[in-house]
Amino acid sequence: MANVLDIRRRIRSVKNTRQITKAMKMVSAAKLRRAQERALAGRPYAQMLTNVLQSLVRRVQVISPETGEVRHPLLARREEKNILLLVVSGDKGLAGAFSANIMKAAGKFLAAKQGNNIDIEAVGRKGRDYFRRRYKNVSAGGSASSRVAAIQITGEQVGILNRIEFTHAGKLAQKVAERYVRGEIDSAYLLFNEFKSVISQRLVAEQLLPIQEIGERTMEQLEAPTLEEKKHAAEAAMHAGVTLREADTSAADAEAKRFGTSQVDYIYEQPPERLFADLLPKYIAIQIWRGLLESVAAEHAARMTAMDSATNNASDMIDALTLAMNRARQAKITKEIIEIVSGAAAL
Repeated sequence: MANVLDIRRRIRSVKNTRQITKAMKMVSAAKLRRAQERALAGRPYAQMLTNVLQSLVRRVQVISPETGEVRHPLLARREEKNILLLVVSGDKGLAGAFSANIMKAAGKFLAAKQGNNIDIEAVGRKGRDYFRRRYKNVSAGGSASSRVAAIQITGEQVGILNRIEFTHAGKLAQKVAERYVRGEIDSAYLLFNEFKSVISQRLVAEQLLPIQEIGERTMEQLEAPTLEEKKHAAEAAMHAGVTLREADTSAADAEAKRFGTSQVDYIYEQPPERLFADLLPKYIAIQIWRGLLESVAAEHAARMTAMDSATNNASDMIDALTLAMNRARQAKITKEIIEIVSGAAAL
């Protein structure tokens, strides 16, 4: 059994660790609130852009009557041979199994698309490091017909999640759209952690290109958290004072949707065909932007939950060490009394 002094030192060390994990939990809770507010603030713009495109679809001939083909290249559908996968992970650790779950979901996606050429665009340091250890890192480009079936990294975005801006999503969307128009890829998917609330989130592989229908999301893969994970997240949120309810924006969404479904013939400053062609790439950027924002919020929620569990474990360890220290001290006192009594009896 360890002596009392060693146990006291260990208790002091665990207490210091508990202070750190508790502070990190509160910091993550504060960042989570800001991330939720930022995600909500971007919804009206995304909803209105979607509604404008839905309105334009009714006023623009998407399919050419002469050739029977779509007028915009981002709507063209081809046989899926070359795939681009954007994987949004985290830049930092101490977030539990957040990044590990994303990598597992990416592995399932790659297994489901086995036999195709898959290019990976890694967003986040954790994902970049994971894929670098397993696949070759090359530059994007090249003829699609000259490639063999393989998985490779064609891009990486590290550090943008710390101070995320819409320009980052715009550059990613432009890169994806240009590769699709050139025929280098036949489809594009976004894998991220969709966040609605602390207990309502799931891993999603969403199809970006080709665009199936404006305003409708095409899900390739869905993974929801277990009941045990939801329970831990709810307990951490209650301790940190974070609400568990998803923000209700149904009234604002319904009001904005009236623009796209209205029978009024709007007069646009530019021809509807030109507006539709210019806004369609922005629609992809909005989808990527939403994925980045929700992934950041989900990472803060995962870190808050992990730090809450670490704080609770430290408290349990302190209680166990205190009990062990009291037992060691009691054994030491008992031993000293026995030695005194034995000495007195010998006299």
